[in-house]
Amino acid sequence: MTMKRINLALQGGGAHGAFTWGVLDRLLQVEDIEIAGISGTSAGALNGAALKAGLATGGREAARENLDWLWGQVGALDETPIIDWMIAASPTPGMMSTALEYSPQYLAADAAMRLFSPYSLGPFYRNPLERIVRRFDFDNVCAKAGPALFICATNVRTGKIKVFSGDEIGDSVIMASACLPTLFQAVHVTDPATGETDAYWDGGYTGNPALFPLFDHALPADIMVININPLERSRLPVSPQEIMNRINEISFNSSLLRELRAIEFVQRLIAEGRMPVGAMKNVLIHMVSDDALMNELSVATKVVPSGVVLAALKDAGQRAADQFLEQHFDDLNVVSSVDLPKMFN
Repeated sequence: MTMKRINLALQGGGAHGAFTWGVLDRLLQVEDIEIAGISGTSAGALNGAALKAGLATGGREAARENLDWLWGQVGALDETPIIDWMIAASPTPGMMSTALEYSPQYLAADAAMRLFSPYSLGPFYRNPLERIVRRFDFDNVCAKAGPALFICATNVRTGKIKVFSGDEIGDSVIMASACLPTLFQAVHVTDPATGETDAYWDGGYTGNPALFPLFDHALPADIMVININPLERSRLPVSPQEIMNRINEISFNSSLLRELRAIEFVQRLIAEGRMPVGAMKNVLIHMVSDDALMNELSVATKVVPSGVVLAALKDAGQRAADQFLEQHFDDLNVVSSVDLPKMFN
């Protein structure tokens, strides 16, 4: 069977990035799929770095082990039979999300975030991701072997997206990409080429993730977006928490939708013969998501990792990947499996 070469676009969304863990775990088990490029933001940057380091050294199994380790660190989750028992005996992820969202501890923490800045902690501040990210093997994350890796962050000073690649990527870049400004202090990154240092916030504000780095002609035409921020919510948000969560989802999806609209425009020009062949890349878009599950969850399960919810998200990601492969594997390298005109009309 012909090898299917694809690029991955990995969204950010806090602990909901465990859904992406499940999708990647399933894709890595398909010998006929080669991952050529990765663009990641926030949780997508963490997933992308773990994936790249594994593929650059030990191949598919090493990548799966890296992802298991990463999410084990995020949620103190052990791959033991007790986890399966807990999942079976626990309420649904949606019920757990509601219980967590209205717990006194979470409500107190949420109120504190609205009153105080991360800078209020002064010398006691520590970025909670630091203990994980500093254990990454950046020689392999930045290696020329394996897929090309692009990490997105938002420059606080200019408000523009910054895409890091190659030797530019380090622990500060990964933490910058995942830096929600209400939770974390801005992360300072020094440009090795200029020596200038800038402060960065979460890349989701400007590219969640950025697709344009994957337009390079050396990379395949196919981009698979693993979407963890629901494009639609059927129920009107009414509580303060629901309203803020939906605002963040809309904000974090807006940059992705702009790029998808531009891709649809180019596809239309090419199909109508109004653009010379080869002038622009005819990008093929695919998407793996579970909006029904994400509609049950909330910001609480994004910022408070629960081992049981992470395991359920991984399982949902594996199921979503299975469904995509069953329905659209033959579309890869042939045609888009997302109807972009329908999405925007």
